Amino acid sequence: MPAGDYMLGGSDEDANPEDGEGPPRNVTLSGFRISATTVTNSEFARFVKATGYKTEAERVGSSLVFHTLVSQRVARSVRRRIDGAPWWLEVRDAHWRWPAGRGSHILLKADHPVVHVSWNDAQAFCEWAGVRLPTEAQWEAAARGGVVGARYPWGDELTPGGAHMCNIWQGSFPHSDTTEDGFHGTCPVRTFPPNGHGLYEVAGNVWEWCADFWTAFPSSTREGKDPLGPSSGTHRVIRGGSFLCHASHCNRYRVAARSANTPESATSNTGFRVVGRPLQMR
Repeated sequence: MPAGDYMLGGSDEDANPEDGEGPPRNVTLSGFRISATTVTNSEFARFVKATGYKTEAERVGSSLVFHTLVSQRVARSVRRRIDGAPWWLEVRDAHWRWPAGRGSHILLKADHPVVHVSWNDAQAFCEWAGVRLPTEAQWEAAARGGVVGARYPWGDELTPGGAHMCNIWQGSFPHSDTTEDGFHGTCPVRTFPPNGHGLYEVAGNVWEWCADFWTAFPSSTREGKDPLGPSSGTHRVIRGGSFLCHASHCNRYRVAARSANTPESATSNTGFRVVGRPLQMR
């Protein structure tokens, strides 16, 4: 990504006011490198093999799985439904290797994004690999793909010419996913066309952790050159939406959309990509 000025933020009519997506603003960024895809299961496995690292979900003994991904055999391992969002189940032994609980596996998902990784887990991976998480400004500048002011990285139409451009929910959320885009759950990285900067799946598939602490409203910390966000906070920024996003529930697959989660949280729809020198696996 070349150094220069980038127009970030948005003014979409269906934006979530509490998310602080706008107003559109100009940000100056130094040049940086960013991975074309989110970190995959195979890449994360190399990290774990080299370091013996245990993710927070593994240490806690559970993680959050979307209800339609839980098999009848695993259902007995459900500890609880999340209040206010009963489609999220806390499943015993769910973690990055067993993304839908004990009995599930990533054996055939080496090229899928790693999930059930917390912000802290992503940080540990970055320290090992000699890279880092992108700032929110870096993430959005790269995700826009050179298309200024558009709703999506490819333009303003969600399905131009009827073509699905990302992995999100079709049907009636949260019970019926018609999988018109070909997937229920994550899809392999590099499934859909890349944006103008060569990045894949910056809309949908999995939420992506950013380095910044969350702030709900635009401020001087998100303007100027190389903004880093607030200096403290309780939540970290996530961007890009996931395979669970749907206009009726969460339309945050729009490129200006933003959200957050606590840094120890892990779910079946959150991963990360990295910035820095090219990823060198050891």
